[in-house]
Amino acid sequence: MRFLLDAEQAEFGRTLDRMLGAADTPSAVRAWAAGDPGPGRGLWSRIAETGVFALAVPEAYDGMGLLPVELAVAFVELGRHAVPGPVVETAAAAVLLAGAARDGGAAKEWLPGIATGRAVVSLGAGPGSYVLDADAADAVFVVAGAEVRRATVRGECVESADPARRLFRVEAGEVLAGDAARAVARATGLAALLTAAQSLGVGLELLRRTVEYVGQREQFGVPIGTFQAVKHRLADALLGLEFARPLVFGAALSMAGPDVDSPGVGRDVAAAKVAAGEAAYRAARAALQLHGAVGYTEELDLSLWLRKARPLRDAWGTPAQCRARVMSAVR
Repeated sequence: MRFLLDAEQAEFGRTLDRMLGAADTPSAVRAWAAGDPGPGRGLWSRIAETGVFALAVPEAYDGMGLLPVELAVAFVELGRHAVPGPVVETAAAAVLLAGAARDGGAAKEWLPGIATGRAVVSLGAGPGSYVLDADAADAVFVVAGAEVRRATVRGECVESADPARRLFRVEAGEVLAGDAARAVARATGLAALLTAAQSLGVGLELLRRTVEYVGQREQFGVPIGTFQAVKHRLADALLGLEFARPLVFGAALSMAGPDVDSPGVGRDVAAAKVAAGEAAYRAARAALQLHGAVGYTEELDLSLWLRKARPLRDAWGTPAQCRARVMSAVR
């Protein structure tokens, strides 16, 4: 089955691509990794102006309602341009707060700011877990079972495979909701979907840069891209990404449907997550090998995407967890 974007959705993706392509995203990524979120926050505001975060916020809080397909389109582009920060976590937290916050106080406090880009929020999967970019976030929330709590940073930054993914331990505090299983499931499902979309974008950009490179690098007087073994490696990477693409948008379409809480939606999201994560990781391995020794250098912008592939593959559902969820849904 093919899932095709309509003209408006496709143009939304192209608009984001043009805007991010004109920005100095690599500099923002490097500054974020060094602990300076200033350039990244500036980029965040420009992304918010296109309406990306409003796509996860209900209309009652200055958003556009939850639009999973449009969010998936946006997050492919965020991955393609290696945008730093807790972008997935902020969108997921918007869904969580809209459905879980007791008396709506936290929703009123944070959702309008999320929609406009004024607020950066991070989200953790449980007490004791690592939370992404908690030091740069204006608020941190954690979920544990059906409970939602505020959290505060505890300790120093923990080293990650991707320096721009800054991980922190947090301490859970005030309880915002104690019976929010449905909202937690929706928020974590959206986090998995958007991480899959981000992974797809990372893989597509790694493949694009590698194809460009092998067309320029020469051995024995000819571009290495003419070698059959190189073509096969790139074709394998392309096949993985193209098989993952309809799974990502198919899962987004399932989440946008009326049966958002059905087991089938969780199955579709898990399938998309494992396919996109593994495809991006495969593209990263091919890119590293085909770039040769230069692929290991931090000075090359390629490293900004190479280092994202594996952490994104494992974030919000490892391949083993996602496969187990798919299998449990089809039994």
